[in-house]
Amino acid sequence: MISHGFGTDLRSRVILAISEGLSTRKAAARFGISVATSGEWYRRYRDLDETTARKRGQPLGSKLDTHEAFILGLVEQAPDISLDEIAERLLAERLVSAVPSTVCEFFKKRDITYKKRRHMRASSNAQM
Repeated sequence: MISHGFGTDLRSRVILAISEGLSTRKAAARFGISVATSGEWYRRYRDLDETTARKRGQPLGSKLDTHEAFILGLVEQAPDISLDEIAERLLAERLVSAVPSTVCEFFKKRDITYKKRRHMRASSNAQM
């Protein structure tokens, strides 16, 4: 049986009510929440012993963070490598799927400016 040591937050009261025999549908009606929510809260308590809300939103960081040395190594080996080519190499060699904009964000996050140089004709004024 569930301990009565729960706090007074809504989630705890719903879990306690269901554990004491109230149906998830009746608990949802009593506390003004959806049946799906009351069921999910109780299942998480029953199966995982979780009574607190999980962190919301996307995890901090990027899936490319663990491949930092690899990516920076690619740029060092081939300074004119494109973001598309970096994404292709990540997929081919590391099995990491990333679009060029994700690669671009990887560089922005590290405050690395990354511009390919345009191939230019030799200047006719330059000293030889």
